[in-house]
Amino acid sequence: MATGGSRDTHTATSSTGPVTVTAGPVTTTTTTTVTVTSSAGFGGASGRNRTALALDIGGTKLAGGVVDATGAVLGRARRAMPKTLDPEVTFAAAVECLHSALGDAGLGGRYDYAGLAGLGVGCGGPMIWPAGEVSPLNIPSWRDFPLRARLRDEFGGLGVLVHNDAVALAAGEHWMGTGRNTRNLLAVTVSTGVGGGLVLDGRLYHGRSGNAGHVGHLVVDPAGPDCACGGVGCLEAIASGPRTVAWAIEEGWKPVEAGPGTGRPGPDDGGTRPNEAGTGFGDSGPDTSGASAARGDGGGPDEERAPDGRALAASAAAGDKIARAALARSGNAVGIALASCAATFDLDLVTVAGGFSQSGPIFWDALRAAYDRHTGMEFARAVPVEPSSAPNDVALRGAAAFVLVPDCYAWAG
Repeated sequence: MATGGSRDTHTATSSTGPVTVTAGPVTTTTTTTVTVTSSAGFGGASGRNRTALALDIGGTKLAGGVVDATGAVLGRARRAMPKTLDPEVTFAAAVECLHSALGDAGLGGRYDYAGLAGLGVGCGGPMIWPAGEVSPLNIPSWRDFPLRARLRDEFGGLGVLVHNDAVALAAGEHWMGTGRNTRNLLAVTVSTGVGGGLVLDGRLYHGRSGNAGHVGHLVVDPAGPDCACGGVGCLEAIASGPRTVAWAIEEGWKPVEAGPGTGRPGPDDGGTRPNEAGTGFGDSGPDTSGASAARGDGGGPDEERAPDGRALAASAAAGDKIARAALARSGNAVGIALASCAATFDLDLVTVAGGFSQSGPIFWDALRAAYDRHTGMEFARAVPVEPSSAPNDVALRGAAAFVLVPDCYAWAG
C-alpha cells in the first residue's frame, strides 16, 4: 500500500473478502484480501467497552452521538444547521454538537479523547473520499472543506473517518438495524436529497471514488426536470422533499393550517410507521425537507414556516388531491429506481429511511406498486423493501460503526 503523507497508518491481515485499499496520495491501487485494522488514531479503547463519537451532517440538521460497541447511543445532541455562508460558523456548530453529545453521555469537560475508539462522520456529498474534503450540495458554506483534517485537529489527533451520510445509513442498517444478518443490502434515504449506500458480501462497498450506491442520481424519467447535479430526470430531482413540495406548489397546492387532527405533528408528537395511517413524521428532525430545507435552516416554533414536507403530508392525509398526487409521484419514482437496483445488485433487502419517506401510506403504496410493476425477474421481485426500524439513530450508529467495526465498515486512506 502507498502510505504517502497519511497521518493514519493501517495494517492488513488475512480475512474473507476482497477490498481495494488505497492510502494517502494514491500512487498505486492494490487489490488483495485484507482486514483493515487501525494502528494509529483508532484504538483508544478495546473489547466490547469501546466507545466512539459519531456525527451525522444533513442539509438542515446536525446530530451528534456517543455510541458503544453494542450500538447503544449513550449520549446525543441535535442542532439546526446554521443559515450561513461562513464555513467556520458551520464547523463550530458541528464541534459544539459533538461536545454536547459527550456531555449528554457524562463525558463532558476535560475529557481524554484518547479513550475513544475514534470519530465517524456521515456527511452529505459530493466529497473527496477518503480525504474527507466535503462540498455538500445542501450546505453552501462548505466547498472543499477539509472536514476530516479539521475534526482530527479539533479532537486531539483522534482518528476520524468521513463518508457520505447515506453510506453511514447503510452501515447502521446492516450493523444494528433492519438489515442486520443480511449480506447484500441497499439503504436509501429520501429527505432533503436522495442518497444510498451499499453493503455487498457483508462489507461496505465504496466503488472507485467512494460514490457507489448514489441512487439519487439514477435517471427515472429521461424527460424529467433538471437536477442540481447537472443531470436530467434524476430520482432526487423528482422524489426529494423540496422538489416534491415545489412540484405541488406549481400545481396549485396550498397547505392546510396546522392544528389538531391535521396530521402535522409538533416537536413533541410521535410519528407513525410509514405504512400506517397518518403522516409518519416523528423526530426525524428538520431534514424532513420542503422549503425550510431549501433555505438551509430548520425553522423554529415561533417562525412562520414556509410550506414543507410535513405540511404536504398533512394536506394529503386531509384529502387534498394535489398533495396526494405529489406524494404518489415521489413514491412512484423511488419504486422505479429501487426496481433497477434490485435487478443490478441481486440484493437481500432494501431499506428506506429519511424524513420524507415517513410521509405516509400514499408515498409507500405508490412506491410498492411501482416496484412490483418494474421488477420482472423473479430474483428481483423476491427482494423486500422495508422502512427503517430506527430512522432517528441508524445513521449515527452507522457513522460510529466506521470505527467500531472496522472489519466490515472501515477503509484505509
